[in-house]
Amino acid sequence: MAGARPRSSNADDKVAAAPGVGGLFERIIPALRLILAISLVCATVVQSRTILTKAYSIRLHAIENYGFVIHEFDPYFNFRAAQYLYDNGWDKFVRWFDYKVWYPLGRPVGTTIYPGMQVTAVWLTKSWLPVWFGVGERLFGMTVPGNAVARSAREVSMALSSPTGGGSWAMSKVASFMASAGMKWNEMSLNDVCCLLPAWFGALATLVTGMIALECSSDFRYDINDNDNDGVGGGRFGSVLDGLPLVGGYIARYSRVVRSALSLISGMDYSSGSSSPRSSFQTSSLLSMLATMFFMSIVPAHLMRSVGGGYDNESVAMFAMTSVFYAWTRSLRGVPCPPGTDKRDSGFDLPSRTRIAAARGALAGVVYFYMAASWGGYVFVVNLVAAHAASLVLLGRHSSKLHASYTAFYVVGTALATRVPVIGLTPLRSLEQLGPMLVFLGMQLVEYCERVGKRDGLSKGRLWALRFRVIGLAGAVGMVVVMLLWPTGFFGPISSRVRGLFVKHTKTGNPLVDSVAEHQAAQEGSYEQYLQIVAKLVPYGFGMVTVAFCNDASSFLLVYGMAAYYFSLKMVRLILLTAPIASVLGGMLVGRVAGWCIEGVCGWNLDLFNELAWIKGNVGIISLGKKKSKDTSKSDSKHIKDVNPTSAASTSTKPHVLAAKGFHMVFVRAAWIIVSYYLYNESLPKLNEFSEKCAQMAVGMSHPTILFKTRSQDGREILVDDYRQAYLWLGENTPEDARIMAWWDYGYQITAIANRTTIADGNTWNHEHIALLGRALTSPLKEGHRIARHIADYVLLWTGGGGDDMAKSPHLRRIANSVYRTLCPGDPTCSEFSAPGGRPTQSMAESLLFRLHSNGIIPGVNVDKNRFKEVYKSEHGLVRIYKVLSVSQESKEWVLNNRVCDAPGSWFCPGQYPPGLQKVLKEKKDFKQLEDFNAKTEADDEYQRKYFEHLSDPEKAKRRALIKEQKERGMGSDSLQNVIDSPLEPLTKEQIKLINQRWEDNEVMSTIYELIKTNQLSQLELLLENQPAIAHMRSKDGRGPMWWAHEHGRPMMIKLLKSYGVSEQLRDKDGITPLDLTSDEL
Repeated sequence: MAGARPRSSNADDKVAAAPGVGGLFERIIPALRLILAISLVCATVVQSRTILTKAYSIRLHAIENYGFVIHEFDPYFNFRAAQYLYDNGWDKFVRWFDYKVWYPLGRPVGTTIYPGMQVTAVWLTKSWLPVWFGVGERLFGMTVPGNAVARSAREVSMALSSPTGGGSWAMSKVASFMASAGMKWNEMSLNDVCCLLPAWFGALATLVTGMIALECSSDFRYDINDNDNDGVGGGRFGSVLDGLPLVGGYIARYSRVVRSALSLISGMDYSSGSSSPRSSFQTSSLLSMLATMFFMSIVPAHLMRSVGGGYDNESVAMFAMTSVFYAWTRSLRGVPCPPGTDKRDSGFDLPSRTRIAAARGALAGVVYFYMAASWGGYVFVVNLVAAHAASLVLLGRHSSKLHASYTAFYVVGTALATRVPVIGLTPLRSLEQLGPMLVFLGMQLVEYCERVGKRDGLSKGRLWALRFRVIGLAGAVGMVVVMLLWPTGFFGPISSRVRGLFVKHTKTGNPLVDSVAEHQAAQEGSYEQYLQIVAKLVPYGFGMVTVAFCNDASSFLLVYGMAAYYFSLKMVRLILLTAPIASVLGGMLVGRVAGWCIEGVCGWNLDLFNELAWIKGNVGIISLGKKKSKDTSKSDSKHIKDVNPTSAASTSTKPHVLAAKGFHMVFVRAAWIIVSYYLYNESLPKLNEFSEKCAQMAVGMSHPTILFKTRSQDGREILVDDYRQAYLWLGENTPEDARIMAWWDYGYQITAIANRTTIADGNTWNHEHIALLGRALTSPLKEGHRIARHIADYVLLWTGGGGDDMAKSPHLRRIANSVYRTLCPGDPTCSEFSAPGGRPTQSMAESLLFRLHSNGIIPGVNVDKNRFKEVYKSEHGLVRIYKVLSVSQESKEWVLNNRVCDAPGSWFCPGQYPPGLQKVLKEKKDFKQLEDFNAKTEADDEYQRKYFEHLSDPEKAKRRALIKEQKERGMGSDSLQNVIDSPLEPLTKEQIKLINQRWEDNEVMSTIYELIKTNQLSQLELLLENQPAIAHMRSKDGRGPMWWAHEHGRPMMIKLLKSYGVSEQLRDKDGITPLDLTSDEL
C-alpha cells in the first residue's frame, strides 16, 4: 500500500533481493511485519486495560478512607433527586414540586435540573448492575462487590411484574431468564452507586478521549479531490491553511517538497502522495491513543470532578462531552471510494458516502442528547461543534460530507435536546445557542450553491455571484424576522455566568455569581497546577497539528484548544474543559514522536489492516502459484504494488547505487536508535514524576468537605464529623416541618441529610430571595430576627474559622445590597461591612450573623436570649444551631394554605411570602443584570458603574468605608463597638509591653484557656483575628496563651501565637517560661 511503508523498507528490500534470496525475503518480511503489527495492537489493548484500571483506582481514595460518603454540596442535591426518581419513577419525577427547599416559594425540581446523571444512576442500580453481576458471577466467575446484596432473581421477576412493583416488563423477563439460568440478582444500593459513578465515568472518559486521539492522529488518505480541494476535504494530513483560497494551493505544493526531503533524509514516509486508504491501527495512532489515555487518566484537571463520592454533573458530563467530540470527528473521516467512481456529489443526488456521513452525524446528535440531559455545559459543546463546522467552511474545506454530518447532528441533537424539560425551546430562543442555528442555516445555503454550481457547470465567477445573491437574500429575510421578534422578548438573555466570559474584567456585575470562588478567573500557575507537564506539551502538539497533521477531524482540536484555553482563563472552574484537549494534544505529540522512533528503528510504518491485506494478496498470487487470467493478473499485480511497492523497476537499479542506499539506511537506523534511547531516558523520569504528583493531588482532592481527618497532639488520627452530625441532630431533634435558615451553600446538605426545609440552596435561581436571606443574616440582630421569625424556626451557622460564615459575610451583605440598596447606600461592594485589621466595623459587629457566630467566644458579644436560644454546638465548634424564639405561627400557616397553582388541579403550585414580610419586600429593587434586555425594570447603570468602580480599586473603597466608620464612632457609637476595640495596625512593641504588665483573671482569659485546653484551633484563630491583643494577655499567675499551648502540647497554636509576636522567653510569677513547661512535659 503506497505510503503504508517507509521508503527505507523499499531500499532494504532492494538490497536483499539477490537472485535466489528475493523469494525468501518476499515471504519472511511481510510475516515479520504482520507479527509486529499484531504485537503492537495486543500491547495497546493490554496497556489500555492497565491505564483504565489506574484511572479507576486513583479515584477511590475517598471511598477507601471515608467509606461510601457523598462529597461537597451539590452532590447531596443530586443524590436526593436520584433517590426521588428511584422511589417514584419518571412521571412523578418530572412533576415534582419540592416544598422543602426555597421556603416559602418551593421549586419545581423535575423541570429545573439536568436529569441525565440521575437517570444513569437509577438505571445502573435497577437494571444494568444486577444483570452484569449475575452474568459475570455465573459465566466468568467474577467476584461480586461485598457491598452488593444478593436476592433471588425469581422473586425480583415476580415483584417487577406485579402491578405495584414499579418495574418494567422487559426487566421482569430478564430477571426470569436469570432465574432459570441459576443466576442471582445482586443489587448495590443507590448511595454506593452514586459514590462510585464518578470513578466509573472517569475511566470511561479516559477511554473515549484516547479514541479521539486515535481518530485525529490517523492518516486515512482517502476522499481525495473531495469538492475539488485536492484531498483537503478528506482524511489526508496537511497544513491547516491548505484549503484556503488563493494561498492554500501554494502551501500544499511546497509542503509536499518539504515532506519529500524529510522522507529522503530520515528514511521514513512523510509524503501524502499515495492514494491508498489506511486504517486507524497505525503505529503513531495507537501510541497517541495510549499517551492520551495515560494523561487523561490521572491529570488533576480531570480528577478534580471525578473522584469517588463527587456525585456531580461534571463527572458524567465529561464522558458525554468527549463522546460527542469523538462521534463528531468520526463523522468527518469520510468513506473510501471504489476506483473509478466520482468522489464528489453531483446536483442534488445523495450517494452512499453522503448518507453514511449523515448517519454518523445523527449518531453524534444522539450522543449530544445525553450530554444535554446531563450538564448545562451542553451549550459549550454545541457551539464548539458549530464553530468547527463554520471554520472548515471559511478555510475552504466545505464538502457534502461536512454538510451532511453537521446537518444531521444539529437536527437530531436539537430535536432530542428540546425533550429535556429544563431545556425546552431554549436552543431556538437563547442568544447563547443561536450561533449553531446560524451555522446550520448558512451551511444549507452554501451547500445549495455548491450543488447548483456543479449541476449547471458554473464557472468560479458565476458561482461566487450565486453565493452573494443567495446569502444576501437570506440575510435580508433573517433581519426582518429578528426585527419582528426582538420587541416581543422572544430571544432569551445571556446568563451572567456566560456574560462574565466575554467582559474585560473578571467580574460579571452580579455579586451572587461573583461570590462563588470557582467563578473567578484562573490565576497564574493554574494550568501548571491542574495540567502539570501536559501544559508544557500542549503548545508543541497544537503547532504540530496546525503545521503538518491537520485534516477535517484533527482541525477540531485546534478550535477546541483555543476555546478551552480562553474560557478556562476567564473562569477557573472551566479548567475542567482543558483536560481532554490538553491530554489529546500532549498525547498526540508524545505518541507521534514515539511512533517515529519505532518506525525509524524498524524501518516499517505498520498498519494492521494493511498488513493483512498484503498477506491476502501474497497468498493469492505468490503462495498459491496458480495461473491467472491476463486481466486478473494485472489487477492483482497493481494491488500488490499499492500495498508493498517493490516494483520490478527497482531490481534494475545498479549495484553501486543499491550499496549507497543501503549504507544510508544503516546510518539512519543507527541514528534513530540513538535518538530513541536518548528520548526514552529523558522522558521516563519526567513521566514518573508527573504520575507521582497526580497521585498526590488525587489524595488531596479526595477529601470530602463534609468530614475530614486530622491528628491530635499525641499523634492520634481524629475524624472530624461536625457538619454531618449537626445535620443528623436536626433530623432527630426538630419537628418534621422545621425550617432551617442557613446560607445557601449548605441548603443541599441540610435537606438531603436532615430532611428539613431550607430557605435557599445552591440552585441560586432566585436572586431576590437570596438577597432577602442575606439581609436577614447581615442586618442588625433585631431587624434580622423580625425577618427570620416569619420564615425560619432555626438558624444554622458554620463557625469553624477559615471559610466559615463570618468569612463569607461580606459577600452576603453585597448580595443583599444588590436588592435592598439602603443597606450600603452609595457603596455596591459594601466595603464598610468588613473587618480591617481584624476588627469588625460597626455594621458587621451589630449583625445577626456576627452576634450568633461570636456569642460567648469574643468577650462582650452575647446573643439576645429573648430572640435566639443556642440549642446545639458541634464537638469541635464548627457548627452552631440556634432556635428562633417568638416564631410567627400565623405566617407559617398562611404560607401552607396560600399556594397558587398555575391551573386548577395542577402540580405546579408555588408558595408566597407571608403578609408579615410585605413591609420588607416593598423596599426591594429587583436586580437587573446587564444583559437582561428583556427585563421590564428600569436600567441600573449607576449601580453597575459604582460596583465595577469599587471592584477595580477595592483599597480606595475600603478607605472610604474606614473614614465613614471613624466619623460614626466619633459621633457616638453603640457600646458594643467599644467592647470590640483593637488597633487597625499591628501592635507596637510598646503596646505589647503594656499588655504584658497587666496580670488579671477575667472571663476572657478563662475563654482562652478552654479553647487551648480543648484544642479548638479554629475558634482561637477567629478570636485573635478580631482581637489580636488577647494573644499577649496574662492571668494573675503570670501565665497566658503561650504557656497553656506549651502545657497542653499544641504546636499549631504555638505557631499561631508566634505569628502574633508572642514570646516564649517571658516568665510567670514563679520564673517559669513556656519552654520550661514543654521540657517538663517531655
